[in-house]
Amino acid sequence: MKRILVALLVLLPLAGAHAQEKTIAERLGYPRDAKLLIVHADDLGMAHSVNAATIKAFETGLVSSGSIMVPCPWFSEIAAYARANPRADLGLHLTLTSEWTSFRWGPLSSKDRVSSLLDKDGYFYPLETDAASHADPKEVELEITAQVERARASGVQPTHLDSHMGTLYQNKALFEVFLRVARKYKLPVRVARAWFGRADFPAEILKTDDVYIDRVLDINTSVAANDWASFYSDAIKKLEPGVTEVVIHLAYDDAEMRGATFDHPNWGAAWRQRDLDFFTSDAFRKLLQENQIKLITWRELGKLVK
Repeated sequence: MKRILVALLVLLPLAGAHAQEKTIAERLGYPRDAKLLIVHADDLGMAHSVNAATIKAFETGLVSSGSIMVPCPWFSEIAAYARANPRADLGLHLTLTSEWTSFRWGPLSSKDRVSSLLDKDGYFYPLETDAASHADPKEVELEITAQVERARASGVQPTHLDSHMGTLYQNKALFEVFLRVARKYKLPVRVARAWFGRADFPAEILKTDDVYIDRVLDINTSVAANDWASFYSDAIKKLEPGVTEVVIHLAYDDAEMRGATFDHPNWGAAWRQRDLDFFTSDAFRKLLQENQIKLITWRELGKLVK
């Protein structure tokens, strides 16, 4: 289960610092008025259905990026894909929650070393709020570092980091850990301006040379299935200049995904099939062409990280 991420992402000036003179598009070498889009698939490694659908989407050239959940059962399959396709834009969906009722996972670290991250059954907590309220930041840093190291040891060279269900944005201590690990590995992260309005801690931690995109688009639970394509089409037509990331969730509406998500239609099997159908369609390709939108990747953004 995800959280709505419709938000703007910006490079915010810190106290005593000047806002960046160039836009993020210009820093990437594009004109200021360029419309740049990262089409980003979350949850790789969760299930074979997710991996297979996302790989198909990559092959169309219409989905440009994705992120991997290292603790999940099908990580080894997507790690093999990453080794065979080293130019694929694959980041890590750092995972501290396990949201499905009967399809659960836990930490890579020894459970006695990260006990604050575990629910009564020994898995990650289902909800990001519960995970954040119980988590010891030192144990969080241990676990997410283990996830980065496991990925690297498996041949995945991550291009960016984000946070499954937004757990690492829930409070200042977790956000500090998130950025510290990202800076250690010199990787960009996904950060949303909407979160800044709910808390003042981001501006205390962020640096003027951190890399941010302009906005993130994510479909939400208020959109009816029949309105799926029109929601995305309208959003693409209204896309503003700068760098936008659209976060999507891909899988086939098959027995595996229906079983994994049986009691949760939001972000479930049918939801993911609808995302797959739209973002691999000729209609989406035509929208990109008609609106002069260029697909880019987090790998390009990563080159700006100092």
